[in-house]
Amino acid sequence: MSKTTNDIRVPDEIRQTALNVRDHAYVPYSDHPVGAVLISESGKTYAGCNVESANYKGLCAEASAIAGLVSSGERQIRTIYVIGPGEHLCTPCGDCRQRIREFATPETEIIVLDGEGAPLKHYTMDELLPDSFGPENLNRTSGMATTR
Repeated sequence: MSKTTNDIRVPDEIRQTALNVRDHAYVPYSDHPVGAVLISESGKTYAGCNVESANYKGLCAEASAIAGLVSSGERQIRTIYVIGPGEHLCTPCGDCRQRIREFATPETEIIVLDGEGAPLKHYTMDELLPDSFGPENLNRTSGMATTR
């Protein structure tokens, strides 16, 4: 069950990192900057922003942060924070939900922040992507496969 915003505490360091990385987004086409900060199972922080290109094949903030996680040799997300430009919910897109799922556990928390870094909504992986398809469906042992 989801936590209420009153139950969610966003550490100041995470909030500031989310604001800073979002401000680095390259969004000349959509003008919709997004930042993502994830905490790995080891406790290390990875941040990413969205990067657009003229061919419209941009990179989402969540994918950018996950690339840092994987590039550093880590494979599990404990918590991921997503911040957009305003007061509305800026949840991960469908592709990013699947990317997060690849490196999530059933305990992974997805927290969406408002434009100032305050929590708007908390999700579990099953709430964000119910009845999901993952590595275990391909007889692979990665992602949530080992814990489901």
